[in-house]
Amino acid sequence: MPRQGAQTGSQPLHVSLVAIPEAVLSTLTGIFDVMNAFTILPAPGIKEPPFKVEIVGLQQGPLELASRVPVTVQRSIASLETTDIVIVPSLLVGPEGWRKDRYPELVQWLAAMHRRGALLCSACSGLFLLAETGLFDGVDTTVHFGYARIFKASYPQVPTEPERALVVSGPREELITSGASMTWHDLVLYLIARHAGATAAQAVARFFALQWHQDGLAPYIVFEGRKDHGDRAISAAQDWVASHFSVANPLEEMIRSTGLAERTFKRRFTGATGLSPIAYVQRLRIEEAKRRLERTEAPVDEISWQVGYEEPAFFRRLFKRMTGLTPGSYRRRFRIPDYAQPRRER
Repeated sequence: MPRQGAQTGSQPLHVSLVAIPEAVLSTLTGIFDVMNAFTILPAPGIKEPPFKVEIVGLQQGPLELASRVPVTVQRSIASLETTDIVIVPSLLVGPEGWRKDRYPELVQWLAAMHRRGALLCSACSGLFLLAETGLFDGVDTTVHFGYARIFKASYPQVPTEPERALVVSGPREELITSGASMTWHDLVLYLIARHAGATAAQAVARFFALQWHQDGLAPYIVFEGRKDHGDRAISAAQDWVASHFSVANPLEEMIRSTGLAERTFKRRFTGATGLSPIAYVQRLRIEEAKRRLERTEAPVDEISWQVGYEEPAFFRRLFKRMTGLTPGSYRRRFRIPDYAQPRRER
């Protein structure tokens, strides 16, 4: 079992930060720097650094990552019989998907470390590699929402919730996944809080100006209706509603345009897109509302009307349910701040 309570002055927990050619530099080095922060950042109650972080890989020495910038692999996995925490950082996955079985030795090592008590953690798309162990089958996880569809095609047996920032699973809470891109902050702060205490995690968060994604990732996800289903009638309805979602009765118009019976249309639409027609329209409307909140100063009630809702109260409730934020909170978070706006000539 991984050693607990590193804040008591015991030996530091060994953290293996995995480097392979597909690894993203910013995530790998960010995790490395923050988890090593205790060498330069004294925290209340922490006498010695709680973690010893090493970059590990198949071979020791220089390794060029996905961004074509080299890092130094400090330890080969062959030289590590045990470790306390394994973290696979973000991986660059192309449109063709993740090619399995490229690193059988590494996958076997990951499984062996888990058997010997290590936590297995992924940041963003690092789950593609961890999933090869089979340890995440049937286990709740999260992954970058931009990779969710590709991941599901590669690992249909691994359930994912890409709107979640951090998911802790497993009988020992030893399978830990973080979602899109910068949610590695949540992963690192969680590990610090778990092993060095909440006060230490708060000190690190303040020093680096890190924030927990407590509202989840739903506000960041851009809705894109599924188009690869091959149903021409439904595709035509999708194309039409993409620019007419604000009309009074879009569902009736879609049904009329296809010439299908209502029940047939609803069944085929849901089967093709994964959403009922009304849920699909709602997603389009809320996505447009998000853009207007980001880019205009229009009042929320006006935006509600512009996207097709006559009752602002209903719109506000729906917006909060779908994004996790009120329209006003969404605008404050995502609009470009005044200091970043283009300067106007006087």
